[in-house]
Amino acid sequence: MKRNILVVSAVVFSLFITSANLYAQDKIGFINMREVIQNSNAGKRAGEEMKRIADRKQAEITSMERELKSMKEELDKKSSVMTASARSEKESAYQKKMRSYNILVNDANEELQKKDQEIFQKLMPDILKVVRSIGEKEKYTLIVDVATMPVPYFDKSQDITKKVVDEFNKK
Repeated sequence: MKRNILVVSAVVFSLFITSANLYAQDKIGFINMREVIQNSNAGKRAGEEMKRIADRKQAEITSMERELKSMKEELDKKSSVMTASARSEKESAYQKKMRSYNILVNDANEELQKKDQEIFQKLMPDILKVVRSIGEKEKYTLIVDVATMPVPYFDKSQDITKKVVDEFNKK
């Protein structure tokens, strides 16, 4: 499905480029939305919030890693002198802790992805308004996001990313 969308997008993009050559007045601009989000003031604030969440989650993960490491070392050192049932209990406790660790890591990753998506959805409408405004004001026929659509080459002089960041920061 995603591949089909990319193929159709590439064909449409090729048609726009071909038609741009036929009509000299057409103007195509390029933008990197990821860069706009990362470099804008709102995006930087959101990035700092993401970093705080990631640091908090990383602290929890590191703490559990230390516990797992000490449990493993104890199990390795004392397993030869333990009874079979005691070793089995320790291994079972270790495996249980390892499952909890994996769940913690997966939950942390999902939470960060969810937060990233929320930030993206929150900022995108305002960014698109700025892009639309610049496109209308400067008479662009088409503005392509190079972050979502692979573009092997484009003229850097037509990259309006910085301009969008500046306009977005003003609003």
